[in-house]
Amino acid sequence: MTRLDAITALPADMLANLTLGSDEGSPLARFERDAFASRYEVKMLGWNTPPEYMDHVSPYWKTFEAPNPFLHYMLGVFYIFFMFAALTGNGVVIWVFSSAKSLRTPSNMFVINLAVLDFIMMVKTPIFIINSFNEGPIWGKTGCDVFALLGNYSGIGGAMTNAAIAYDRYKTIAKPFEGKMTHGKALIIVLGTWLYASPWCILPLLDIWGRYVPEGFLTTCSMDYLTDDENTRSFVACIFFFAYIVPGSFIIYFYSQIFSHVSAHEKAMKEQAKKMNVDNLRTVGTKEDQEKSAEIRIAKVCMGLFFMWFSAWTPYAIVALIGTFGNRSLLTPLMSMIPALCCKSIACIDPWIYAINHPKYRLELQKRMPWFCIHEPKPEENQTQTSATTEKA
Repeated sequence: MTRLDAITALPADMLANLTLGSDEGSPLARFERDAFASRYEVKMLGWNTPPEYMDHVSPYWKTFEAPNPFLHYMLGVFYIFFMFAALTGNGVVIWVFSSAKSLRTPSNMFVINLAVLDFIMMVKTPIFIINSFNEGPIWGKTGCDVFALLGNYSGIGGAMTNAAIAYDRYKTIAKPFEGKMTHGKALIIVLGTWLYASPWCILPLLDIWGRYVPEGFLTTCSMDYLTDDENTRSFVACIFFFAYIVPGSFIIYFYSQIFSHVSAHEKAMKEQAKKMNVDNLRTVGTKEDQEKSAEIRIAKVCMGLFFMWFSAWTPYAIVALIGTFGNRSLLTPLMSMIPALCCKSIACIDPWIYAINHPKYRLELQKRMPWFCIHEPKPEENQTQTSATTEKA
């Protein structure tokens, strides 16, 4: 064992009384003192962050110790996986839905818009990954603003797009005789989702109302919810109402109407199947019944998308409200990182919901990616099966 090894094995409380040799100014003595200092030094959050960047950090976060480097590296690895899965999955959704003739419908314009927003959310991920392996931010305030801006657009735009999808499903299933969605109307609604989100994204960017600041481990950025002033409190309250409560209320209303309509339809299908002495409800009835069943299946996919959005953004809403109006001592840097983790994981899951449940999307994937092991029966097979079942009955 070397002298340095023997010294570093001593308890920390012996450091003050330790004599390193007769020549305390020697290089070896200085090296030994530095070794002790680095071993027992308590690093605070932002220890390796430029002062000009720390000026934008809330004083609240500066009271916490720096997280274990392992947490930074673990999150960086998770985000690498999330980025690959989400960009690939949403990229395939955008490609298939925009290029397949059978899927270029007005209703699916909303699906493409949602996939684009999920894609945008993950495009910013390299900023976080590099920050994580650096154990601190390296992109400055500009990188912070870009990260938060893209996050706000994807979150608020996704909320309104889910509301638009719920409205479209409601009109298609519960109000089929009031006219179908046209490409022009769908395009206006899609543009409306972006316009609706823009004030809540641009105003904080320009520091007009609200602001974007670092949060948690200082490797991510979001809207400010810790500053004690009316500007921050009013912005958080308004964005919570208009970006969470309003779209959530529309979604709940439309899907509750769809649910009651679907329940009535399922009951009618069971009665029809009982009369025809068959078990498979999806092979019973007229062509209109078959189309109705497909629409209901798609509506269930949309309900799944809403559940994913609700699961992703509710933690963000809770953390922001606690920081602004509640007991902020409940917030820790690690706790503030969890909502972002939820959002990224949901962006990975959304594309697979399409693949699992959307009939026409599954057919297109089956044609374009046969190695994907998707076995969706073709419409002709459904019709043949329907006819055979009817004749047998």
